[in-house]
Amino acid sequence: MSEFARKLVSVIMPSYNAEGLIARSIQSVIDQSYTNWELIVIDDCSKDATRQVVQSFVEKDSRIKLISLEKNNGAPAAPRNIGVRNSSGGWIAFLDADDIWHPQKLKLQIDALQTSNVDFCCTQMKDFTDDTLLTFDPVMEVAVEQISFAKQQIKGRIPTSSVVVKKDLMLRFPFNEDIRYKAVEDYHCWLRMHEEIGATIKLCYPLLSYRRIVGQISGSKKYMLERMYMVHKEYPGTSAAQAALYTITHALGGFYYRILRKGL
Repeated sequence: MSEFARKLVSVIMPSYNAEGLIARSIQSVIDQSYTNWELIVIDDCSKDATRQVVQSFVEKDSRIKLISLEKNNGAPAAPRNIGVRNSSGGWIAFLDADDIWHPQKLKLQIDALQTSNVDFCCTQMKDFTDDTLLTFDPVMEVAVEQISFAKQQIKGRIPTSSVVVKKDLMLRFPFNEDIRYKAVEDYHCWLRMHEEIGATIKLCYPLLSYRRIVGQISGSKKYMLERMYMVHKEYPGTSAAQAALYTITHALGGFYYRILRKGL
């Protein structure tokens, strides 16, 4: 792999019926101060004009690519895995088709990864509902927190749209495409990865703006707690009692971060 490819960040964006939101998400990649990136949009058989919106960007920027799937997978795990396999960069970043990045996100993360000599970095996030109200202040200095396997067991601390990770790690730890893991396939992936590689880093600044939408599956508390219990119960070496305990700590942690700290 050439030096250019090693430093290339492949941004993986699954999409499904996102015609009204995806342009703003793509623009947040284009606006990055770190310019050595490619954006791969994997459209999961949208029924609206998502592909046409993406194609309009493809025609203007050679760094943007569209993969159009012929069959809907019902969850983002398979499209993300397809994107990783079709990427050219040494680094993988994930961005959902309705989330938005701070313009300095990739630059700050790549700098931190090189300084810390680790292969995985995430950031804090903040929720939003109206992107016209989003503003981005210049970031001069960011504190760094360590994320361990034990911390991830107790509470999910890794927003997927904030992740930058070495490609070879994603090839070793692909997302679980079992439909039962829908909405928790990312938590499960980061859990497995951290058990293998040890502690990673998190930048303590909301470089990701996470769109809150009425009815989105990750907002269904009962569904998410059921899926969280399933992940831990099926995780090797974890008892049913431990699975219940981790589900409770996850729920309490979610209340603390979502309600009291507003996602930070």
